[in-house]
Amino acid sequence: MAIIEKLHVARFRNLNDQYLEPNKNINLILGSNGQGKTNLIESLYYLGHNRSFKTKNIKDVVPFDEDLVQINAIIDGEKITLNKSKSKSTIVIGNEKIISNSLLSQHLPTQIISPDRGFIVGGTPKLKRSYLDWGVFHNNKEILKTYKSYNKCLKNINAILTSNNQNHLDEWFSQFALLSVEISQARINYIQKLTKMLEERSLKKLESFVDSTKSLEFKLQTGWTKDVDGLNQNEIKQYLQSNKNSFIKTKHLGYGPHRASVDFYLNEKNEGFLSRGEQKKLSIVFWMLQVLVLAKENSAPVVLIDDISSELDQKKINSILDFLTNLNIQIFITDIGNKELPLDPKKTNIYHIKNGIIISV
Repeated sequence: MAIIEKLHVARFRNLNDQYLEPNKNINLILGSNGQGKTNLIESLYYLGHNRSFKTKNIKDVVPFDEDLVQINAIIDGEKITLNKSKSKSTIVIGNEKIISNSLLSQHLPTQIISPDRGFIVGGTPKLKRSYLDWGVFHNNKEILKTYKSYNKCLKNINAILTSNNQNHLDEWFSQFALLSVEISQARINYIQKLTKMLEERSLKKLESFVDSTKSLEFKLQTGWTKDVDGLNQNEIKQYLQSNKNSFIKTKHLGYGPHRASVDFYLNEKNEGFLSRGEQKKLSIVFWMLQVLVLAKENSAPVVLIDDISSELDQKKINSILDFLTNLNIQIFITDIGNKELPLDPKKTNIYHIKNGIIISV
């Protein structure tokens, strides 16, 4: 269970030398638009991922007249320091410098709910894979080696296809087929765990999002054509070999787990036929399920909720907060303060932010 005990955002967007000693339960950051609320949420996400959920460009998050991002925190008694410039990234956990973002994510798993991040139901396959694999990774740390091997294998295959040199291509296809099955199976296992959680009594707190009479389903699209079994290694290998000339023409491999997606169904109705409001509600249920799975396995993430009242009505806000506060996890919430939030004052720190300055209320 990750707990941020101290936070120092030294340099990040409009935040400069801001210190917090967060509550281990709830932290509410209030402020008008454009004052830095989302920047604080983004800095926490950055600390756990070494990247932003809003931009790919480091220059967008480096403060004006500065040359790097700098964030420090004490998490579960251990100091983590992240310094990142346009040319260099330095991560230190304790006294050890690390080069793996995955190790950083292990120390600070974060689940984010933000309109800027996008809603998973009705979202792009890339966004769906990102959220799904976040859960797969935190549910099974060993799978990271498989993902790394898969990406390396895919890179080598694409290099061969680009060069028109077919030497060793069949060998790489064999390895690719093996790794593909391992990743697809891990994803399916995780989806089955989420599906099982749908039946948990604790989810009744989210009935304002999904009517108990309606069935919600997740189905993995493995990234292969419909006539290829994504869990059959020999079938995948045969497909790759049979379509070798086609791949050489396109100069890349356009099938496999890197093209996977998740289809969502409500009462057997595909997400594409759901309203925007239904897509948003089901996205939140999916995120809450992921938090619940990890919380039950003592690996609860820090939950980041940006602008909670901008996308949700009072009833849904109450449902989310009631659900999360009963999981005994650390939560950071930003809001403009125009709606009453049912928070226990004994478990809540309230801050106000203006022009990037954070003050405890």
